[in-house]
Amino acid sequence: MKKNNKIDVKKNVTDAERIKENSNYLRGTIVEDLKNDITNSFTGDNFSLIRFHGMYQQDNRDLRLERYEQKLEPLYSMMLRCRLPGGVIKAKKWLKIDQFATQNTLYSSIRLTNRQTFQFHGILKKKLKDAHKMLHEIELDALGTANDVNRNVLCTSNPMESLIHKSAYAWAKKISELLLPHTKAYVEIWLDQKKITKKDKEPILGKTYLPRKFKTTVVIPPYNDVDLYANDMNFIVVSKKNNIIGFNVLIGGGLSFVHGNKLTWPFLAQELGYISIEKTLLIAESIVTTQRDWGNRTNRNNAKTRYTIKNVGLENFKREVERRSGVTFEEIRPYNFTNRGDSFGWKKDICNYWSLTLFIPNGRIDDNNNQSLKLGLSKIANIHDGNFRLTSNQNIIITEIPEDKKDDIEKIAITHGLIRNISNLRQNSMACVSFPTCPLAMAEAERVLSFFITKLENIMLKYNVEKETIIFRISGCPNGCGRSLLSEIGLIGKSIGRYNLYIGGNRIGSRIPKIYKENITEKEILINLDFLIKVWSNHRQKEEDFGDFTIRKGIIKEVVDPVYDFWN
Repeated sequence: MKKNNKIDVKKNVTDAERIKENSNYLRGTIVEDLKNDITNSFTGDNFSLIRFHGMYQQDNRDLRLERYEQKLEPLYSMMLRCRLPGGVIKAKKWLKIDQFATQNTLYSSIRLTNRQTFQFHGILKKKLKDAHKMLHEIELDALGTANDVNRNVLCTSNPMESLIHKSAYAWAKKISELLLPHTKAYVEIWLDQKKITKKDKEPILGKTYLPRKFKTTVVIPPYNDVDLYANDMNFIVVSKKNNIIGFNVLIGGGLSFVHGNKLTWPFLAQELGYISIEKTLLIAESIVTTQRDWGNRTNRNNAKTRYTIKNVGLENFKREVERRSGVTFEEIRPYNFTNRGDSFGWKKDICNYWSLTLFIPNGRIDDNNNQSLKLGLSKIANIHDGNFRLTSNQNIIITEIPEDKKDDIEKIAITHGLIRNISNLRQNSMACVSFPTCPLAMAEAERVLSFFITKLENIMLKYNVEKETIIFRISGCPNGCGRSLLSEIGLIGKSIGRYNLYIGGNRIGSRIPKIYKENITEKEILINLDFLIKVWSNHRQKEEDFGDFTIRKGIIKEVVDPVYDFWN
């Protein structure tokens, strides 16, 4: 077990560790690459380092062969993801984001992520500084939204729903600020600020940052809308008389795995204990530094927090967190989750204003297919003085709407397809981006989601369960971005047009589904789902959810301990 964060750069550490060690606190030679106009790509170590600054280099995989035959390099561009703890942004700031997407990206769209923020796809290298400077102008940034750091902190949606929600959002922001990288590389490279100090320090993350990505949530029961069980560190609100008095702390969740590698597996976050509210930041720092020092830096497939806990034991990890923080965990306080979807439509908030939750198909905000979601949101932003609040289900809430603006905003929303009749199945669906921009994609996800949903809607209508809810998700590869392994029906890509079919998750997201059929085609998937939904319709108990039914009837074995049950 490591006792500190000093790493000897030896042959047994991963290349990612070498890159971080040699990066001069995430600077690398990014500045030099930005001056190179011969290629639209970043070279060498910079390909990885730009991720710490909130960007991924991508290319349009649909055009790879055509450009290769034309002796052109791939159509490289960058995806840039904003840091937005809790998902809150002023409506007027949204106009700047909309304008930048229209004028400076290849696709003109904005994508809401399931980490409660937004990202641009298709920014050419020469436009990157403009993107970061635009975010800075509206008091935002992209720092720490990718790679081996704490990612965007999630929080139960809509802080205006209650005083507890408002306080939880404040804690999400505090945790985000605490765990940000301290290096000044970001402002030097992207905002042209001169280096002020000669020596950088990273008191929490360390010179080589974390062994792998790290994800954090703040959640208010009974709604698990942040899918907390998939995250490394979670703070479940415990309240009394409309005030937060403390948090139940859960750690070690994560959904990624490697096809065929039984040493990788998804895992649900586990309970550490209860802490009083004033201990929150101490505990957050101590959990992160323990993972920093004890995490696996020789095998990235086993570097996430859940593998560290498996290697050292939950009790040993807990004792180390207590030692570092000087805080002793108390017994977990009772909590219960009942749902995790968004509540659509109109609702009054604590200040007697209105909020309106809008469904955004797969989080993609653009104008096509007889819908103009992007234009509609910009029109709302033009007349609205409140906030937009992004949800972990890739939807958007317009909040703090005064009574005299309610009709105008509703009219805009209806006109531009932001309000329409949507089935429960579609409202609870999700997919990762996948093709054409994700370099890891093995199969389609976002582009086939609507196809699958329409087919499933017809199947459910055929068996008279069309008003029921099934959590359905698609991921183009096993890296977990679409959170398919917290769904009742999940598809995970194996190759073009082929997926593994998983069933047996539950409505609240506290059970991992198990593989039902492996490497099957879209046609085979629909045949299998037709059979399963027919059986569910005919033999379920009153109001029994699909995932629970498949477990009770023995159609699939329940995943109790994923280390053993997921693969066997």
